[in-house]
Amino acid sequence: MRIIDSHFHWRPISMLEWACKAKGYPRAERDGKGGYIWTIREGYSVAIRNNHPAWAPLDVMLAHMDGLGHQVDVVCTIGPLSVYFSELPPEAGRDAAMLWNEEMAAAERKFPGRFWGTAAVPLKDTKVAIEVLDHAVNKLGLCGANLPGSVGTDARIDAERLLPFYQRAEELGIPLFLHPTDAIFEDILEGYDNTLHFSLGRVIEVSVGAARLILSGTMERCPNLKIMLSHTGGALPYQSGRMDKNTKAAKLPRPVSEYMKRMYTDTVSPHTAGIKFAIDYYGIDNVMYGSDYPCWEPAEALELISKIDLSEADKQKLFVDNVKRIFRLREPAKPAVREPALV
Repeated sequence: MRIIDSHFHWRPISMLEWACKAKGYPRAERDGKGGYIWTIREGYSVAIRNNHPAWAPLDVMLAHMDGLGHQVDVVCTIGPLSVYFSELPPEAGRDAAMLWNEEMAAAERKFPGRFWGTAAVPLKDTKVAIEVLDHAVNKLGLCGANLPGSVGTDARIDAERLLPFYQRAEELGIPLFLHPTDAIFEDILEGYDNTLHFSLGRVIEVSVGAARLILSGTMERCPNLKIMLSHTGGALPYQSGRMDKNTKAAKLPRPVSEYMKRMYTDTVSPHTAGIKFAIDYYGIDNVMYGSDYPCWEPAEALELISKIDLSEADKQKLFVDNVKRIFRLREPAKPAVREPALV
């Protein structure tokens, strides 16, 4: 069976090495163990686990996928580091994003039909964000872009100044992959070796980010904007009725749940019931298989999905067709078959 993983992370070492040269914040430094320490601002650092066996060269990661017994192709997303590009001054953010995007395009050329890359976009300056997005999609051929749950240390991705960026993404027809970062919520979720932050903080962030795009009217003004939510949509599907009940003050022309159901999501939830509810809530046409590899083991993700009663047609949508349609994935051209010459 062919599978396309919509939520796969690979970090080019060149990107981390570039960040090691930064003088201010954010910046990175080698930890002496094969990994990196990422310092977002003074007093707040996170470990980039390149010393973890899973954070390996791309060909090694794809070889791991080969061991699953299926043909597994991947859409590569940035994850929490997507906020980095918006923490930098506009020109530096543009340069860093361009480096990331060129690496994604190079990997696509190296693994055609097996790997698709999504773009980094710096959001501190809207004009620069649009320029980088256009270059990534129209020049490099990337299939989507990454949207951090926060813009740097400012948690407002619904800023009015960003509307032209969302309108341009809508025009281009590419999805924006909304993923939580490590830039916010650490003050109320500190301690317990990041247990609260990883378990709840990231879920809260993606939920708040998506809700802001709705309540600000961005989803109303951009009716064809594609927003893909990580982690089965965070808490939003499970609080859909509460959102409708308590958001009337936003004066939107339709209930919040209608905008929510226009969004897309993945299957990244280590809980069969959670995956099934996401499928039931968003509809099978709006859900794509994702493993969050290497943060989660694909074999476990597939095992949990196998416990859900899905038709073969729905499995085809979940594992292949939806991601191809939503990201508009372009398969490599097959070599022409030459007919034998007549004698």
